[in-house]
Amino acid sequence: MPSWREAELNGGWTYRHRVQPGEAGQQALELLVQRWQHSDRATWAQRLQAGEWQLDDKTLHAKQVVQSGDELIWQRPPWVEPAIPDQWETIADDGDLLVINKPSGLPVMPGGGFLQHTLTALLEPTGAKPVHRLGRFTSGLQVCARRPETRAQLSRQMQPRGHCRKLYQAWAQRIPALELGQHLAITTPVVERQHPLLGWIWGPRPDSPELLRRQLSAHSEICLKERAAIGDRLEVVIHTGRPHQIRIHLAQIGSPLLGDPLYLAEQRIAQNATPGDGGYRLHAQQLSGLEHNGGQLNLTAPEPPDFNPARTQSDARNRRGLG
Repeated sequence: MPSWREAELNGGWTYRHRVQPGEAGQQALELLVQRWQHSDRATWAQRLQAGEWQLDDKTLHAKQVVQSGDELIWQRPPWVEPAIPDQWETIADDGDLLVINKPSGLPVMPGGGFLQHTLTALLEPTGAKPVHRLGRFTSGLQVCARRPETRAQLSRQMQPRGHCRKLYQAWAQRIPALELGQHLAITTPVVERQHPLLGWIWGPRPDSPELLRRQLSAHSEICLKERAAIGDRLEVVIHTGRPHQIRIHLAQIGSPLLGDPLYLAEQRIAQNATPGDGGYRLHAQQLSGLEHNGGQLNLTAPEPPDFNPARTQSDARNRRGLG
């Protein structure tokens, strides 16, 4: 089991926002409410009242009208960051390339209430930085590198037009159309939909009419590997790397990841959840075809001990003497 870093107070952070032409002429409070919908009007009004926002080295007031090009500065006070797992298994390390088996629950980069409790911050003593980003609750192969040139080269290979093959293990709700060993290609685009907490969010394409902002082509291929009473174990190969692609594609076909609090059946998106919320089981198991130092990398990360919910459920029954 990974060790955990306890929740702790960070040092706060300074955010900067340059007012865009389409935002000019608004009162400051209205801009904040529309631009960052993760907090409600009362919260933004309280932050303005507390003097946390500035414009031209002066306190920004709620009814102050902002102009195009104004730089708004938010001196966010320290806040408590949640506990995180802070140890991992090293899969490969040649002094430049670093590949780890990231534990579920560890954010890769700052965002969503995390600043120092991230893999990026934990890696600072090593000099390595992430090449890509797994979701907070996705475990498995996370590629990092110390040299900027290496990060750029590896990043290009992991793009949709690259030659890197990415294979995941996932537990999802039952897919009635699949039998053991059968494959299914999913090519529905991921789309940007409105969300009350975040403004816009990537999600499955809805069947009913709904305002959409953008869409990205996406291609996943799934194979049914195991069927249990609790759900289906899938092997998933992604040919594109879109935001939350596997979670979205499985919700698109009506079989979301088991425990996914955000992407639900019937292409629905939970209104009170965000992408950083956990509960699902998704593991980046294999990377192949990644070129580095004149050779090709073929990497595998063992899955977490509690990854199989059917086995976990059986073990719990046995401990209670019910097996």
